[in-house]
Amino acid sequence: MKDDFIHKGKRRHLMQLMKEKGICDNAVLEAINKVPRHLFLDSSFMEHAYQNKAFPIGADQTISHPYTVAFQSELLQAQAGDKVLEIGTGSGYQCAVLLEMKLQVYTIERQNELFKKTSTLFRKLRYRPRKFVFGDGYLGLPDEAPFDGIIVTCGAPEIPQSLLGQLKIGGRLVIPVGQDEQIMTLIVRESETDYRKTTYGEFRFVPFLGGKQ
Repeated sequence: MKDDFIHKGKRRHLMQLMKEKGICDNAVLEAINKVPRHLFLDSSFMEHAYQNKAFPIGADQTISHPYTVAFQSELLQAQAGDKVLEIGTGSGYQCAVLLEMKLQVYTIERQNELFKKTSTLFRKLRYRPRKFVFGDGYLGLPDEAPFDGIIVTCGAPEIPQSLLGQLKIGGRLVIPVGQDEQIMTLIVRESETDYRKTTYGEFRFVPFLGGKQ
C-alpha cells in the first residue's frame, strides 16, 4: 500500500495546520503526522485525504475531519500506556491515531460491513488494537473496564450511563452530545458518584445508534 514522500509531505502540512488551529499536544500532532490517512479512504477521495474534510466511508458513515480527530484525542489527555475505549471504529483512522499515541486501545464497531473492512485494513497496516469488537457501543466493554479514557466518535442524543460507569476515577469521557449538531462534551469522573462536565462548542457527527447491523 503506497505511502510515499508526497503523502508524508502532505501529512507534515496537515500537522502544521492542526498546530495553527490550536492543537498543542505533541503526541497527538506526531500521531497525525504518522497515520497514512489516505489509506483509510476510498480511492476516489485519496487526493483530498490531507485536507481538513470529512468523507463518506460506506454504511452511511464518515471519516471525521482531521481537526475533530485531533481535538477529541487531545481532550483525552492520555499518556502512553493508558487504557482507552473507542466507540465507533468506523474507517479506523481515529483508532490508528490513538495507537500511534501508544495507548492500549479497545474499539467497538456496530456495522458489520465496516468491521470487516477495517479489520482487513488494520492487518495490512499492522495496527493492533488491544481488542476490536463487533458490538453495541452503548454497552461499552464492561468486562474490560475500567478505562482511563473513553472516546465516542458519533453524536449521542444523551450521555450513556453505562459508559460513565466504565471510567476509572480520574478517567475522561469525550463525547459529542446532541441531535442534528452536537456539543463536544468532556466528562471527568471525580469519585464513585461525582462527575464534572465541560463543553467545547459545536461539531457534526453521524448518529450514535445502538444494536448491531
